[in-house]
Amino acid sequence: RPDLAAALRELRAQYEALAARNLQAAEDWYRARCARLHERAARSQEAVRASRREAGECRRQLQARLVEMESLRGAHQSLERQLQELEERHNAEAAGLQDTIGQLEDDLRNTKSEMARHLREYQDLLNVKMALDIEIAAYRKLLEGEENLFNMGSVGLPSLNSLPSPTYSFQPRSFSSST
Repeated sequence: RPDLAAALRELRAQYEALAARNLQAAEDWYRARCARLHERAARSQEAVRASRREAGECRRQLQARLVEMESLRGAHQSLERQLQELEERHNAEAAGLQDTIGQLEDDLRNTKSEMARHLREYQDLLNVKMALDIEIAAYRKLLEGEENLFNMGSVGLPSLNSLPSPTYSFQPRSFSSST
């Protein structure tokens, strides 16, 4: 019995030493594993924080881009409206200028025809003037001839009556005046 009890004690001591070593090894393994997991968790948390910071920065950039895009869209629409207004104004001005050109061309045609009419009237008046100048020159000659006859005194009144009297016919032209 004492042998058996001592052997059991010895076995128990060995078993307890082995259990303590196993327990210590399990605790060391657990602590090492926990330390690695804590380290991984800390790295993961840092990565999550970095990802969150990056996601927040991306969100801010996205919001800034959206605001900028809306601003540019508004500016684009404003520029489109201005362009349309400019085109409409340009078309209206072009139409007005075309109307003015048409009126000026009509005025030019009217002025040319009026100038031609005035030129014809002037030519007719010039012809009348020349005819009148010729007639005046003829009357002058006649008067000078009669003066010479009177100055000579040789010719009496009855002989004057015997001279043929020149006849001149003047037919005035009728002109229409638009002024």
